[in-house]
Amino acid sequence: MFTGIIQAVATIAAIDEQPGLRTFTLDFPVGFCQDLAIGASVAHDGVCLTVTELLSPTQARFDVMLPTLNITTLGSYGVGQRVNVERAAKEGAEVGGHILSGHVDGTAALVQVVPTDTNYQMRFELAPALRPYVFGKGYIAINGASLTVAEANRQEGWFEVWLIPETRRMTVFEDKRPGDRVNIELERSTQVIVDTVRDTVAATLGPLRPALEALLAEKGLTLDNFVAPIHPAQRT
Repeated sequence: MFTGIIQAVATIAAIDEQPGLRTFTLDFPVGFCQDLAIGASVAHDGVCLTVTELLSPTQARFDVMLPTLNITTLGSYGVGQRVNVERAAKEGAEVGGHILSGHVDGTAALVQVVPTDTNYQMRFELAPALRPYVFGKGYIAINGASLTVAEANRQEGWFEVWLIPETRRMTVFEDKRPGDRVNIELERSTQVIVDTVRDTVAATLGPLRPALEALLAEKGLTLDNFVAPIHPAQRT
């Protein structure tokens, strides 16, 4: 379990390629690896990885299997890449963000960045399969960082987040440029609510569903337009 509060930025020092497996060697800031043990979990840009070897007080290795490489951005990373890192939360830890599993649901492409003196506005394009679960003022995890969705347009397939100066300082987001992809983990309670409502609607409508969907499509709408969970408290 992770809290979505990025603790540091690490750098990929080496990559060992094997069939269906990548081994990353990460350089961490001094103090990050204190009491870290083999078998412990560390989130790398939101992806939960297991420590397989400790090389020094600031360096450790992690194996990444092919399915993880296929669904996340880790397959495209090279030596020198900087990543957001967070150690697994301990029992009783304060949850400053929202609960994350470290299991990425997919990736999103950065399409626009609007920097200001105090904020950093980022717009992402989201895959159709993930769009029903993203709502304005809801939670989302981007590269392991718990963020509030400022605005979302599910029909056009985009959402925006605003980064405060502290988030900019503690993460790799300012390294990103339009076209870059990021890891997305959906907020699980929102996902459960949306799926439950959709299943209930499907069961209730039964044979009427195709006709209703056809009528809505004529107006550029879908049933997902009418599925909206209760928004959690806004957080930046």
